[in-house]
Amino acid sequence: MSDSQGSIVITGLGVISPLGNSPEQVWDALIKGQSGVTRLGDVYEHLPTKVAGQSLGFTGDISQFGELEKTLHRSIKKGLKLMCRDIQMGVAAAQLAVNVSRVMSADPEAVAQFDRQRVGVLFGCDHILSIPEEFTNGVRACLTQDKKFDFDQWAQKGLPKVDPLWLLKYLPNMPACHFAIYHDLQGPNNSLTVREASSNMAIAEAHCTLARGSADVMVVGGTGARVHASRSVHMALQEQIALGDGDPSAACRPFAADRSGMVLGEGAGAMVMETQEYAEKRGARILGRVLAGASSTVADQRGVPNFRKGFENVMRSLLQQSGMAVGGVGHVHAHGLGTTLCDQQEAEAINAVFGPDKPVVAAKSFMGNLGAGGGLVEAISSILAMQHGELFAGLNCQNMDPSCKINLITKAGADPGTSFINLSMTPQGQASGVLIAKA
Repeated sequence: MSDSQGSIVITGLGVISPLGNSPEQVWDALIKGQSGVTRLGDVYEHLPTKVAGQSLGFTGDISQFGELEKTLHRSIKKGLKLMCRDIQMGVAAAQLAVNVSRVMSADPEAVAQFDRQRVGVLFGCDHILSIPEEFTNGVRACLTQDKKFDFDQWAQKGLPKVDPLWLLKYLPNMPACHFAIYHDLQGPNNSLTVREASSNMAIAEAHCTLARGSADVMVVGGTGARVHASRSVHMALQEQIALGDGDPSAACRPFAADRSGMVLGEGAGAMVMETQEYAEKRGARILGRVLAGASSTVADQRGVPNFRKGFENVMRSLLQQSGMAVGGVGHVHAHGLGTTLCDQQEAEAINAVFGPDKPVVAAKSFMGNLGAGGGLVEAISSILAMQHGELFAGLNCQNMDPSCKINLITKAGADPGTSFINLSMTPQGQASGVLIAKA
């Protein structure tokens, strides 16, 4: 569903990322060219990669969830023990976005007008794996004298040693559930688990929900943790991962001739979306406008993805839905994964739709692949660029791959324009994108 008049607006932004835990910190790192990719600690010595985009500034402490009134502070702090890292980051980003929007202001008049049945929550989240430590005591209880695991003893001896609430820590619908419960939000509530495509698809669904009149406000988030004792192993076995043997900040090189794979990352982003009528009625500051959302999956009968066609379908759909001409798009925020095949096909798609001169940015060069959280953090980065009137430069992209015929920004200060397309893609060929305009 599109909205060429821009009547679905953004009024709050929240972020937890390798670049910082506020839009201001993220922008400062982007415009200064400061990477958030660092060396992994010894706990990840079993991995082939040595670096990752870790959100080191986020520890899950209640103080990092922003300003909270006493009852809410107590509720979230109590609930932290039921949240894994992905969920903690997601709830924190959503709370920070709501604080910025002041949609749940403590002002008595605002509270009187606030209809909780008209406020919903929508989150994109990865499939979350339990950490091995959850089962350590149970496994030990089932070891034989020669230290071998006896599965026949699991039901009686092992399972009772596992925290009975462990599953709640890892369900991908829990970021949306927790946040709605904490604020008693009774409007539409949904969770999408479509890997890297999740964030843009969550924004798109929230846009549809608001445009058809099912809600006045939607809190939209995306969260993912690729830096994980088990999840990182899966990624390393299945996908092209940058080894990061040298300078960590140089590991992620989207569209560069010497790119060697993605960098694992973790983070979350969130935004508050409202109908323009509701936002203006309460005097909210408008930060951007969501014009359209689209998705496309393209793969052959053997399941081999066609990244180029997926990206191209999404971009053309966004233009068609919004009625915007190619020249009206200020810049493209590329998925920019850093893998050999995906980057080449994405560049081909951008060139096919916009030609070789459209400005392109890739924030993954600063922080790696944040999974389901990446799309929202990247969209926030482009919103910040429009607010400041200049694009940040991609890192490590001076030696461009000749086959990637796009105008990748390598020097800060270029004009971001008044709108952008944000792109994401999964390894299976699920593309997603949103078209967002300046306030």
